[in-house]
Amino acid sequence: MEGSEEMGEFPGFPTAAVATIEAACGIPVELKEISYRRGAAVWKATGPDGAVAVKAGDSEGAAVTQREATVLDAIGWPDYLLASGDGEGVAWLVTRWFKGPSTWHAFAPVRADTNGKADALSASVDLCRAVAALHSSGWVHADLQPSHGIHTGHGVRLLDCSWSWREGTEPVTGFRGGLTHLVAPELAASINAGIQPATPTTAADVYALAGSLWTCATGRWPLDYAAAGLDSGRLTPAEIRAHIASRRISLDTAAPWPAIQDILRPVLLDRASDRPTAAELAETLAKAAT
Repeated sequence: MEGSEEMGEFPGFPTAAVATIEAACGIPVELKEISYRRGAAVWKATGPDGAVAVKAGDSEGAAVTQREATVLDAIGWPDYLLASGDGEGVAWLVTRWFKGPSTWHAFAPVRADTNGKADALSASVDLCRAVAALHSSGWVHADLQPSHGIHTGHGVRLLDCSWSWREGTEPVTGFRGGLTHLVAPELAASINAGIQPATPTTAADVYALAGSLWTCATGRWPLDYAAAGLDSGRLTPAEIRAHIASRRISLDTAAPWPAIQDILRPVLLDRASDRPTAAELAETLAKAAT
């Protein structure tokens, strides 16, 4: 699931970011291409003094990259955003490279049926608490998915905040709910109805959080498209959102970890007003047995 990045020919590296990279990493710096999708490229820059992540966006990716830099600056996480800039149709940012597995990778032993449930359960609780901390600060992530939580030695760091939104401010036009398979039904319905700007919510974040953990545990999307006679690979995002909004697709029946899935199931089936908060989900998972 996590590895389904769209890769293409990488654009040119933003030379304006070089000074920041060399100051953080030392010289010489080695660049590694990580991903390139929707007009935004990501590199890992490594030197004798450390590593950073560099993102550069052009065309549609420029506005999204610029917005992510603005969001990270506004959230004010310490030691996260190192520098950002834009010019000639390209926007870029440099952040710390966070060392540790994503939530998807933390669950790999569970998906391979080689145990690892205790560590995966701990990772799920840590991710929920990180989201809860973000929510308590008045922010909604708006694009939670299996690869967007990195489990470092100093806690979970949330990635890809391009669509993150602070309550009380105007949402951004163009938001489509994050990863389509993890969009909450009420948000999917709002987006497909053409309501813009679509408003992310903490309840929609919790749906995506539960869906991400379900996917990490099973290796499958939460909804059973095949059982509904649907080939999700042939559907457009709008068509998938329409089916999600209808609430007529059952949850996937794969059950490699019933104890955890029984906690996540009602979160994915309940209406937004009945979902737990991220903090409540964290506490329920913390009490679960492996």
